[in-house]
Amino acid sequence: MSSLEPAIPAEPPVRFDPAAPVTVNVAGQELTFFVHSSSLIASMLRDIDSAKSRIWLESYIFADDAAGQSVATALAERAAAGVDVRVIYDGFGSIRTSWSMFERMNEKGVKVHAFHTLGQAVREFSFLSICNRRDHRKLLIVDDRIAYFGGMNIVDQRGIETPADAKARRLPASAGWRDVHVRLAGRQQSDVAGAFNRLWKHVIHKSRRRGPVWPIPQMLLSRHESIFFFDCRPALRYHRAQRVFVPLIRKAQRNILVSMAYFIPQGAILRELVRARKRGVTIRIIIPGKSDVQAVQWATRHFYAYLLKRGFRIYEQGDNMVHSKVMVIDQEWSIVGSCNLDPRSLLYNLEFLAVIHARTVVTVLKRICRYEISKSRRISEADVARRSWLTRFRDYIAWSFRKWL
Repeated sequence: MSSLEPAIPAEPPVRFDPAAPVTVNVAGQELTFFVHSSSLIASMLRDIDSAKSRIWLESYIFADDAAGQSVATALAERAAAGVDVRVIYDGFGSIRTSWSMFERMNEKGVKVHAFHTLGQAVREFSFLSICNRRDHRKLLIVDDRIAYFGGMNIVDQRGIETPADAKARRLPASAGWRDVHVRLAGRQQSDVAGAFNRLWKHVIHKSRRRGPVWPIPQMLLSRHESIFFFDCRPALRYHRAQRVFVPLIRKAQRNILVSMAYFIPQGAILRELVRARKRGVTIRIIIPGKSDVQAVQWATRHFYAYLLKRGFRIYEQGDNMVHSKVMVIDQEWSIVGSCNLDPRSLLYNLEFLAVIHARTVVTVLKRICRYEISKSRRISEADVARRSWLTRFRDYIAWSFRKWL
């Protein structure tokens, strides 16, 4: 937007190659962090091709583009070889995907199920509840060895590095997303598999059993490197994402770094962020300058004045669409997963979060975020004041409907 010209110099460039995965060891397990879909899809395909016993895949969007077709073909081949292959995709997130792709997978022995489809909403006369509650998780489990989790869908973003690349392929300027996705090799892949299996039983058998009790007390008392997983199901009061974010924000003493595709915090999370600022905690927020959901961006911009007056530092990334869902607290804690800080993720969607207590991971994620900041412009109160009354009114209307965006 021309009304948001930079008034504060950007931070200096950071040496970081987003196309190169970064691997660290945490609590005896190997974590590999991906920022670009090209390297992620290639890694997934290698692991799928080597599967011996099971491949369980869950994705909000399973597109039938080049990336989706390559994954679908690999899954079908392993299913034909006798591997237990299961797929859960979201009925609305994947609404543009041709059913023929899923049908071909079924014919090869892949067990495919959709979560909350339009047809189900009509049959059960519960349009609002079914349409609102989306499966926003992105998981892949291979055998008893490997699990993937994070924010990337099965969508082809390869070869799109700038808005000009997107324009050349007749795609929106927000295409070419950068995100954060994690490959875990180690014993705790069973926790990710358990989250998938609970939803699978619900989809197949309509089971409504509660998941395991969340280990929040153990997490807060942790003194050693550790990883905690949270299967967020807002329909269950004690399995909402804010129960993960709030206690960690309260622990912050020096800084909080947030990178979010959609940032409209509310309730206890917003209160704790404001209290953290009053304690003197530096809070930096990275959000996309070009969003794939324009109304969400408008609602967030309405919120700028409130945040800036309280000392939050806001960075709009103008290079690509930032689709990550990351929070880093001090030099100790990291949160990575599929959950945005917006009403849809916090109140309605099924989400999956990893809380990692390890300085090595903090270092990796801070480097990723510093790279995004180097591609961003910092917003000032003067930038907001220059916006026209019509723009402010539009943003206010979007903010008023924030719970439905």
